[in-house]
Amino acid sequence: RIRTPKRMITTLVVSLLAVRSTYTPKGSPMPKLLEQNKKWASELKAADPNILETLRQHKPKYLWIGCSDARVPANQLLGEGPGEVFVHRNIANMVVNTDVNLMAIIQYAVNVLKVQDIIVCGHYECGGVKASMLNAMVGPPLDNWLRNVRDVIRTHKDELRAIADEEERYRKLVELNAIEQTINVYKTSVVQQARARSAASPGNEVTPRVHACVYDPLNLELLPLEIDFADLMGDFDEVYGILSL
Repeated sequence: RIRTPKRMITTLVVSLLAVRSTYTPKGSPMPKLLEQNKKWASELKAADPNILETLRQHKPKYLWIGCSDARVPANQLLGEGPGEVFVHRNIANMVVNTDVNLMAIIQYAVNVLKVQDIIVCGHYECGGVKASMLNAMVGPPLDNWLRNVRDVIRTHKDELRAIADEEERYRKLVELNAIEQTINVYKTSVVQQARARSAASPGNEVTPRVHACVYDPLNLELLPLEIDFADLMGDFDEVYGILSL
């Protein structure tokens, strides 16, 4: 029986780990991306010598809830830099009360980060919204997720059916979906409790403010969507338990 010295085994394991850690699969984009990261970091530090000190503290001004679509980059389209926007993205910018991930994000943003403004952003050219409107079956779990968009269609069926042009009807659904998801944020107990606390302090503005908007990736324009929360929700206090402000 041949015994292999422990030192030799240790050396071999370390060597194998070193090879594994530096191995780059053929065609991998990582070398390019890492080089781009170095360039970006260098340019950022040159433009703002205090950026690293600023980023030691995590104090974003906004919570952004948007779509996962790669054409809708939150920080860039808002003109904000690193550290300014706390971001959550999912298919069709949905706010679903059983989505524990998003509910935890809202809670953390409001109660810990003390974010003053929450932005829910839909976007034209949204594949999730279009699939929902066309009733295209894409298979679970995506079908289960898109059912929430179809609930928006059901809620606004008369308004949508009155629009003859299919493209205009689709764009209207994008806007209505963003509005409904914004209302869903407003209804959460975390947001309601925070607004009640801020309203209880004389002279304070009621926060967090909740905003709806829509982005057009084909012209890079961000547009506001108006919501009168008092008008929309005033008759449903007994249903949703919305706190009086």
